[in-house]
This record gives sequence, structure tokens and C-alpha cells, in this order.
Amino acid sequence: MSKVKTFLEMIKFEHTLFALPFAYLGAFLASKGFPTLEKFIWITLAMIGARTAAMSLNRLIDRYIDARNPRTRERAIPAGKLGTTEVYFYTLLSFLLLGVSAYKLNWLAFELMPIAVFFLVLYSYTKRFTWACHLALGISLGLAPMGAWIGVTGHWALAPVLLGLGVLFWAAGFDIVYACQDVEFDRKEGLHSIPAVFGVTWGLEISIAFHVLAPILFIAVGVVSGLHWLYFIGVVIAILLLFRQHRIISASDLSKIGIAFFNLNGYLSVLLFIFSVLDLILLK
Repeated sequence: MSKVKTFLEMIKFEHTLFALPFAYLGAFLASKGFPTLEKFIWITLAMIGARTAAMSLNRLIDRYIDARNPRTRERAIPAGKLGTTEVYFYTLLSFLLLGVSAYKLNWLAFELMPIAVFFLVLYSYTKRFTWACHLALGISLGLAPMGAWIGVTGHWALAPVLLGLGVLFWAAGFDIVYACQDVEFDRKEGLHSIPAVFGVTWGLEISIAFHVLAPILFIAVGVVSGLHWLYFIGVVIAILLLFRQHRIISASDLSKIGIAFFNLNGYLSVLLFIFSVLDLILLK
């Protein structure tokens, strides 16, 4: 149990909260209300499997880099708290959970699962060769609502694509902010990120641009889906949280990155989901 606890701490299991509400939102939009309990359970398990596999791989692939970075050298693998064989085992179990869950949802979800796996694996390598690594993370998270929609309906539609794009730019934007704290290390190691390549000031400006695009796409989701005022209140709250995020971070003061990255973005996904569900249920 001690090893399991260490593993969950290593992959920041609690940060599943970032993407899970958007996956649920895709399912609720597809169902125009509550999805069936069976669909809800398999979507939840698919998300847990995907996110756990992605984070486990990230820690495995980056273990030597993490060991050299003062900020990350105490992570479980470089600190010797977990062995690579153990983490590979957990990763395989997580991918197995994702595969079984996709299969139980429907055949199209299972057929498209390799695309999700590709981006989940690719993300950890992208910072080695491109500053667009933040967009790779955004794609990985943006696939969650699209996958959930397909899991419920078995077909594509415009609404989940718009929602996925909104999540893409939202996640890429906050990942740029998070990367600002490793600029000097990344440059020394020859790693790529928008702040490392273009500087922290321009990195934050690009993050703001992404966080302008994200709410525009969320608004488009509401219009295409025929949602009502409660949903758009949720979008307004999301905009205010994004605005707050960029008010407390600047190129000269990155001390509140933890609040901006973890707290405000966690609130955003949960609150937008809650207002969306209330809209779907109360304003049919």
C-alpha cells in the first residue's frame, strides 16, 4: 500500500480533476442529460486509465532529466522510491484498463483508442524537439470530451470537436505558464518549450492568446448545442478564472504558479461542468 500511495503521489492522481469534468461534459452533452450509469462508469475508468498511463510514461521517459532538475529530483523514480519495472507494470495495467473500457463503450471508441494512445505517448518526447510540446499536451486532454461523446453515441459531431479544441487551448495555455519555472534548466539541457525558446514574457503573452481562444470555443459549443443562460454563466466564470490566473502571474513574479496552475484551473473545469449539467437538466 505504501508503494501504491507513492505511485499515486508521483502521477499526481488528484490532477485527474483537470480533464475528467470535460470528459463528463462530453458525455452529458451527447446524452442531452445524464448518461446511463454503465456509460458513466466506463468513461470514468477510461479516463483514469489514460491519465495514469500518460503520467506514468512521462515520469519514466523523463526520469534522467528529472534527476538533474532541482525542482523534480525528489520525484519517486529519481529519488529511488519506485523502480522502473514497477512503474512500467502500472503503466501496462493502465493501458489495459483504457483498452477494456473503450471496448465496453462501443466499437468506434475502441477503434479510435490507438490515436489517443499515440498522443499520450508522444507528449513526453515532444519537448526534446519542438516548442509546440504544450499543444501536444492540449491534444491529449482535448481528446477526453471527444472520446466520451463517441463512447456515448458511437459517432462524431461538431460540438465535441469544438469542446475538444477549447480544452486543447486551455490546457496548452496553462502548461506554458507551468513551463516558465524551468526556463533556465530547459535551455541548459537543450529542451524545448515556448518560454525557453521565446522567453517568459512572450510565453505568457502566447498563453493569454490561447486563453482567449479557449472561451470563444466554449461559447461556440453552447451555441451549436443549443444551451442556455446557465451554461454561459459557467463560461463567464471560466473567463474570470483565466483572467485571474494571468493577473497573479508575470514575467517578474512567478511565485504564484501553484495557485494559477493547480487551484484556478481545477475550479474552472469543475464549475464549467456543473453549470453545463444544470443547464442540460433544468433548462431542457
